[in-house]
Amino acid sequence: MGPDAATGGPRPDVEPVDPREWAIEAARAAATKTDEDTTLLDVGPVLGIVSYFVITAGRNGRQVRALAEEVEKLVAEAGGPKPIRIEGLDALEWVLMDYGDFVVHVFHSETRKFYDLERLWRDVPRVAWRADPA
Repeated sequence: MGPDAATGGPRPDVEPVDPREWAIEAARAAATKTDEDTTLLDVGPVLGIVSYFVITAGRNGRQVRALAEEVEKLVAEAGGPKPIRIEGLDALEWVLMDYGDFVVHVFHSETRKFYDLERLWRDVPRVAWRADPA
């Protein structure tokens, strides 16, 4: 269960959900604000401290901020957890949203190319997160 905002304890109104589902929700939220590629990686088997990375990017600082805000908003509206911490909102080059079981990396597009996390984690499975077209 996600933490209750008021008490910090489990929310009694929310059934436990696989962190994969929340990571997919975060990827979908990011895709509503950018046409840059959004990638979901299953890093759990090799990293151990987190299960999934969501990697996305915006073309400028304003879009990076909008992406981070939209992810936080839509995951919460879906009944998901709030981030444990968010770092990088001052510089808006690489915003890291730590949800515990998954981490959302919102990059400025140039910073994303420089760090190339997808290359660093190329041996882990990519998770399909887009809904099949009807």
